[in-house]
Formats: sequence, C-alpha cells, structure tokens
Amino acid sequence: MTNEIEKDGQMAEESNQRASMPVILASGSSSRRSLLTNAGLQFGVEAAHVDEDEIKLALKAEGASAAQTAETLAELKAQRVSRRYPGVLVIGADQMLECNGVWFDKPGDLDHAAAHLVALREKDHSLLSAVCVVRDGVRLWHHNEVATLTMRNLSDDFIRDYLAQVGENALTSVGAYQLEGRGIQLFARIKGDYFSILGLPLLPLLDFLRGHGAIAK
Repeated sequence: MTNEIEKDGQMAEESNQRASMPVILASGSSSRRSLLTNAGLQFGVEAAHVDEDEIKLALKAEGASAAQTAETLAELKAQRVSRRYPGVLVIGADQMLECNGVWFDKPGDLDHAAAHLVALREKDHSLLSAVCVVRDGVRLWHHNEVATLTMRNLSDDFIRDYLAQVGENALTSVGAYQLEGRGIQLFARIKGDYFSILGLPLLPLLDFLRGHGAIAK
C-alpha cells in the first residue's frame, strides 16, 4: 500500500505541495478523477484498498440494500485514507448496479461483459451512487443518488461489435459501459444525474466543499 499522493497534473511539484492539499480523492477511478479535474478542483489522489467483494457479501447477507452498500463502501474508503492525513478532507465514493434484485460487479473479462449486457438488455436497471467526506476519521457529510437506465433491445451482433470496439474499457465499470463514449448507444432511456451515472454526485459534492473552504464560493 502506498502513502504517496499524486497531485493531478502537477507531478513535478507534488513533493512541495502535499502538506497543503486540502482535499484527497480516495479512489483509483479515472472517471472520478477526471470529473474533479475538469471542475477545476485542486486535490490529491490515493486509492483506498478495501476488500469490496467481501464487504458486499457480508452486507447482502445482513439484508443491506444496494444503496446502503454503496454508502458503506464510500465511507470505508474515505476512512481508510483519512487515517493517514490529519486535517484533510477525504472524499470516498462508490457505485452499485442493481437489476431486478441482482447486484452486478465490474465484469472480469469480455465474456462476462457480454453476459452482463445480455442480462441487462431491454430492462431497467438502477445505478446507486454514494459520496462521503471524512476528516480526521469523522464523517462530515454524505450524499446518495439513484439513476434509472433502460437498455434497448441489443442484438447479439451489436454486443459483439460494441465489445470489439471498446475492448478492455468495458471492464472498468459496472454494466460494461461508459456513457461519455460508445456506451451511450446501449440505451433507450436514461433518468438521473449525469455526473452521478459517471460515478460521482458532483454538484452536491462541490457545494459541500465550497461550504468548507476547499474551493471558492
């Protein structure tokens, strides 16, 4: 496990700036990192290493909902990183995909990605996104969002062509799609916040950070 913080876009200066960073993103997600970078936020990055599969199994056995599980994982990630950085606002986030009571994880390979798309086609599924901010081990704030997405009736030929086009990128997110790319062609209808679908409820997060002096009002 690394204790390094990578300053987004300023690698050469990171050793001089770590101590003054007000915010850390506790996630290895390139999508979440891009959302914060494009919003103009100054932040550090350190992926939180938690056993998500084990935690999901335990929570499901206890009767937790997908939304509760996303919130718990978001807080655990933030807590894990917060221990090492006193006084710093640490952002944790997680996302769950649920369809007819079944939880979908990121596909392990392209065959699993194809199977997921077959299972989801012509159905509604929910993306449940959670974000949490922790400082000094104390949860200061959290927010949950739910989006509903309806896949169109994808042909087997389209699924094969889609996966051939996107390749390994299909394995980086639940549902085997990214709306900002070719994945938008999978859908007939989408209801929900765009940023939350990408993995981070950005607007309420920015509002919280504004209120705590991490970004200008």
